[in-house]
Amino acid sequence: MRSTSGGACPLRAQVDPRLLRFSAAATACVLAVVLLVVGAARPLGLGLLASQVAVFAFTAFVSFQWSVWAQLFARFIWPRIGAPAGLEDTRPPRFAQFVGFAFTAVALTAFVLGADAAGYGLTALAFAVAALNASTGLCLGCKAYQLVSRRKPA
Repeated sequence: MRSTSGGACPLRAQVDPRLLRFSAAATACVLAVVLLVVGAARPLGLGLLASQVAVFAFTAFVSFQWSVWAQLFARFIWPRIGAPAGLEDTRPPRFAQFVGFAFTAVALTAFVLGADAAGYGLTALAFAVAALNASTGLCLGCKAYQLVSRRKPA
């Protein structure tokens, strides 16, 4: 393994693309449960939504590789399927995680403030985007990152 300056982990800049789809599937499951239970068991629904907000925040601001979904993937799935054919840049998916964080944080705030329609709408939107990523591999947040990163001032 080659060394890097400043002691930075070289793997922090890359991620297994299969982890990204697993993470999206796990996120979609959590958000689906939130949508199903928040009306009947509000504390449970809000607790699950808050936990997903925390996962998004950790993944966006700290590390994709140390997130809860990455740890589950590394311990239970990766040993059965082996190493990936290639790795991907973490910047687009981390930006997507930031977008997910923003939407779910606002959804949680809306639920807490009693604006349930907004809470349901934002949670449903986050669920739909995560489910799309999990089922097709199309990451809308990653596409947005690519569009934003192309716009560089001259």
